[in-house]
Amino acid sequence: MGLKEDFEEYAEKAKTLPESTTNESKLILYGLYKQATVGPVNTSRPGMFNMKDRAKWDAWKAVEGKSADEAMNDYITKVKQLLEEAGVSA
Repeated sequence: MGLKEDFEEYAEKAKTLPESTTNESKLILYGLYKQATVGPVNTSRPGMFNMKDRAKWDAWKAVEGKSADEAMNDYITKVKQLLEEAGVSA
């Protein structure tokens, strides 16, 4: 399988992560996913009263310099790590 197929497979596996997965980890995954699928941030930062969307935007902005391939590889690695921590085989 190629990188894109592996990425899509792990994007599906990420949906099975336990509820105990930290928000920090979820935000890392969100940022990497957006960078891999959309590219650099293309929207303005949400206002300070919209904390959830603002945190998601910040997570995406934090990985802005990565190429799509780098973001996909990092995403796959992070999902594998979180699945292992949860005791689920990757």
